[in-house]
Amino acid sequence: MQKERIEKARERRNHRSRKKIFGTPERPRLTVFRSSRHIYAQIIDDVAGATLVCSSTRRQTVRDHVKHGGNREAAKAVGTALAKQAMDIGIKAVCFDRNGYKYHGRVKALADAAREAGLVF
Repeated sequence: MQKERIEKARERRNHRSRKKIFGTPERPRLTVFRSSRHIYAQIIDDVAGATLVCSSTRRQTVRDHVKHGGNREAAKAVGTALAKQAMDIGIKAVCFDRNGYKYHGRVKALADAAREAGLVF
Protein backbone atom coordinates (compact mmCIF):
# COMPACT_ATOMS: atom_id res chain seq x y z
CA MET A 1 0.00 0.00 0.00
CA GLN A 2 2.72 2.47 1.02
CA LYS A 3 4.87 1.47 -1.96
CA GLU A 4 2.02 2.10 -4.42
CA ARG A 5 1.40 5.56 -2.98
CA ILE A 6 5.08 6.47 -3.23
CA GLU A 7 5.26 5.27 -6.83
CA LYS A 8 2.12 7.21 -7.80
CA ALA A 9 3.59 10.37 -6.27
CA ARG A 10 6.78 9.87 -8.30
CA GLU A 11 4.73 9.42 -11.45
CA ARG A 12 2.86 12.67 -10.75
CA ARG A 13 6.16 14.51 -10.28
CA ASN A 14 7.44 12.95 -13.50
CA HIS A 15 4.41 14.11 -15.50
CA ARG A 16 4.82 17.65 -14.17
CA SER A 17 8.47 17.81 -15.20
CA ARG A 18 7.89 16.12 -18.58
CA LYS A 19 5.64 19.01 -19.61
CA LYS A 20 8.80 21.12 -19.78
CA ILE A 21 11.51 18.63 -20.77
CA PHE A 22 11.54 17.49 -24.41
CA GLY A 23 14.37 15.81 -26.30
CA THR A 24 15.22 17.05 -29.78
CA PRO A 25 17.70 15.60 -32.29
CA GLU A 26 20.16 18.38 -31.41
CA ARG A 27 19.68 17.98 -27.64
CA PRO A 28 18.11 14.62 -26.72
CA ARG A 29 16.71 13.76 -23.30
CA LEU A 30 18.73 11.70 -20.80
CA THR A 31 16.27 9.87 -18.57
CA VAL A 32 16.96 7.79 -15.46
CA PHE A 33 15.05 4.94 -13.86
CA ARG A 34 16.14 3.34 -10.62
CA SER A 35 15.00 0.29 -8.76
CA SER A 36 16.35 -1.13 -5.54
CA ARG A 37 18.68 -3.49 -7.42
CA HIS A 38 19.59 -1.67 -10.65
CA ILE A 39 19.77 1.73 -12.33
CA TYR A 40 18.93 2.35 -15.97
CA ALA A 41 19.65 5.38 -18.17
CA GLN A 42 18.84 6.14 -21.77
CA ILE A 43 19.14 9.01 -24.20
CA ILE A 44 15.94 9.57 -26.16
CA ASP A 45 15.05 11.66 -29.21
CA ASP A 46 11.41 12.56 -28.50
CA VAL A 47 10.80 13.93 -32.01
CA ALA A 48 11.59 10.58 -33.63
CA GLY A 49 10.42 8.59 -30.62
CA ALA A 50 13.64 6.60 -30.59
CA THR A 51 16.14 5.55 -27.97
CA LEU A 52 19.59 6.55 -29.20
CA VAL A 53 21.79 5.16 -26.40
CA CYS A 54 21.08 3.07 -23.32
CA SER A 55 23.04 1.69 -20.41
CA SER A 56 22.24 -0.05 -17.16
CA THR A 57 23.74 -2.16 -14.43
CA ARG A 58 22.26 -5.20 -16.16
CA ARG A 59 24.56 -4.78 -19.16
CA GLN A 60 27.57 -7.08 -19.18
CA THR A 61 30.06 -4.23 -19.77
CA VAL A 62 28.92 -2.45 -16.61
CA ARG A 63 28.27 -5.60 -14.59
CA ASP A 64 31.94 -6.58 -14.89
CA HIS A 65 32.98 -3.38 -13.07
CA VAL A 66 30.44 -3.29 -10.23
CA LYS A 67 29.70 -5.67 -7.39
CA HIS A 68 26.11 -4.57 -6.69
CA GLY A 69 23.82 -2.68 -9.07
CA GLY A 70 21.92 -0.63 -6.50
CA ASN A 71 24.58 1.75 -5.18
CA ARG A 72 26.36 4.98 -6.15
CA GLU A 73 29.41 3.25 -7.59
CA ALA A 74 27.17 1.35 -10.00
CA ALA A 75 25.39 4.59 -10.94
CA LYS A 76 28.74 6.22 -11.68
CA ALA A 77 29.70 3.30 -13.92
CA VAL A 78 26.40 3.57 -15.81
CA GLY A 79 26.81 7.34 -16.26
CA THR A 80 30.34 6.96 -17.58
CA ALA A 81 29.37 4.14 -19.96
CA LEU A 82 26.37 6.09 -21.24
CA ALA A 83 28.44 9.22 -21.89
CA LYS A 84 31.10 7.25 -23.77
CA GLN A 85 28.46 5.63 -25.99
CA ALA A 86 26.84 9.03 -26.61
CA MET A 87 30.14 10.63 -27.56
CA ASP A 88 30.84 7.78 -29.99
CA ILE A 89 27.67 8.56 -31.97
CA GLY A 90 28.17 12.33 -31.78
CA ILE A 91 25.91 13.40 -28.92
CA LYS A 92 27.56 16.08 -26.81
CA ALA A 93 24.63 17.90 -25.14
CA VAL A 94 21.51 16.48 -23.50
CA CYS A 95 18.69 17.69 -21.27
CA PHE A 96 18.45 15.77 -18.00
CA ASP A 97 15.18 14.12 -16.96
CA ARG A 98 15.39 12.87 -13.39
CA ASN A 99 12.06 11.06 -13.92
CA GLY A 100 10.43 12.29 -10.71
CA TYR A 101 13.30 11.19 -8.45
CA LYS A 102 15.16 13.58 -6.15
CA TYR A 103 18.45 14.84 -7.57
CA HIS A 104 20.31 13.05 -4.82
CA GLY A 105 22.24 9.84 -4.24
CA ARG A 106 22.33 7.49 -7.21
CA VAL A 107 20.61 9.88 -9.63
CA LYS A 108 23.13 12.63 -8.80
CA ALA A 109 26.05 10.18 -9.04
CA LEU A 110 24.95 9.09 -12.52
CA ALA A 111 24.53 12.70 -13.68
CA ASP A 112 27.90 13.79 -12.28
CA ALA A 113 29.69 10.82 -13.88
CA ALA A 114 28.09 11.59 -17.26
CA ARG A 115 29.21 15.23 -16.96
CA GLU A 116 32.75 14.21 -16.06
CA ALA A 117 32.84 11.90 -19.08
CA GLY A 118 32.00 14.82 -21.37
CA LEU A 119 28.22 15.23 -21.68
CA VAL A 120 26.90 18.78 -21.32
CA PHE A 121 23.65 19.46 -19.44
